[in-house]
Amino acid sequence: MSASRQVRAYRLVLADGEVFEGEGIGADLVDGVASGEVVFNTVLSGYQEVITDPSYAGQIITFTYPHIGNYGVNPTDDEARRPFCRGVIIRDLARRHSNWRSEEDLDSFLRSHGLAGIAGVDTRRLTRHIRDFGAMPGAFGSADVDELQAAAIADPTTSGVDLVRVVSTKEPYTVGSGRRRVIAYDLGIKSTMLRHLSELATVTVVPADTPASDVLASSPDGVFLSNGPGDPQMAGSIVTELPKLLGRVPIFGICLGHQVLSLALGGTTFKMKFGHHGGNVPVKDVRSGKVEITSQNHNFAVEIGSVPDVVETHLCLNDGSLEGMFHTDLPVFSVQYHPEAGPGPHDSRYLFEDFSQLMDTTGLVA
Repeated sequence: MSASRQVRAYRLVLADGEVFEGEGIGADLVDGVASGEVVFNTVLSGYQEVITDPSYAGQIITFTYPHIGNYGVNPTDDEARRPFCRGVIIRDLARRHSNWRSEEDLDSFLRSHGLAGIAGVDTRRLTRHIRDFGAMPGAFGSADVDELQAAAIADPTTSGVDLVRVVSTKEPYTVGSGRRRVIAYDLGIKSTMLRHLSELATVTVVPADTPASDVLASSPDGVFLSNGPGDPQMAGSIVTELPKLLGRVPIFGICLGHQVLSLALGGTTFKMKFGHHGGNVPVKDVRSGKVEITSQNHNFAVEIGSVPDVVETHLCLNDGSLEGMFHTDLPVFSVQYHPEAGPGPHDSRYLFEDFSQLMDTTGLVA
């Protein structure tokens, strides 16, 4: 923690009244309160990538690993233009950071982005509470317990809220210079995803509300549906526009992209008890029997058996939830997890090559 920072006594209060004590880190809270849906992430490293992942919009991130900030931060590891999460909860903020890539400490990074946090929290107890009772709204700050609990109860969580419009780009932009042309719907896209896609194609990133007619007018070789935050049923016009692309162009969806694709195909989604947030989630490819260790970040999932005319290809070994599928008649496939990692293992990067091969063998249908 920066030596010049004064100790600020904070509390974290969950909507059910559970109270945790700690001290403030990062930006000062103007109104004394920050609120959001409290979730936990189990990564051992990659805290900067997690904090800047747009999929955390509307949420407060609890890091289960106790020592955070030890290697500092640097601009290269940002996954978006700024953090969209509501705050961070950690056990111990490193007082010194040491890494040859580091350009500043985590506390300064949080303050520069106007993001507050609370340190010194018993994150083991908090994680167990969320695991037992589910992700729920919480609020932290210097206000009294009653005010913090009221703020937590009043928070809308991530259900029934369109968070995609908050994180999606307002204007199209292009990355890469490959021979293929890919249109990437920005539902909350990560920089690491774009790095992988730009190795395959020239990628035009478009706002989430881009009409299918505009996409088809550009004659792409493929369409990519990115990760993103919140409730897939509230993701805006993308769900109604996707059916107009089905059968016309190869489609690859990741995370929220997997969920909205499932809805467009006639499936159903639901909110999980506490979701999957971490870099060590085992997923089995039921076709080959191979197990991949994956990076994941989602609170919603697709109901098994709900999507017609697909082969369900991947299942989570922790809870049996659906993790991947491909359509039996259409050139579309998707996964719930993050093959690009950032942070996380690289077991699933082959899926980008699968997308490349699908584009080469299928192409745009007039």
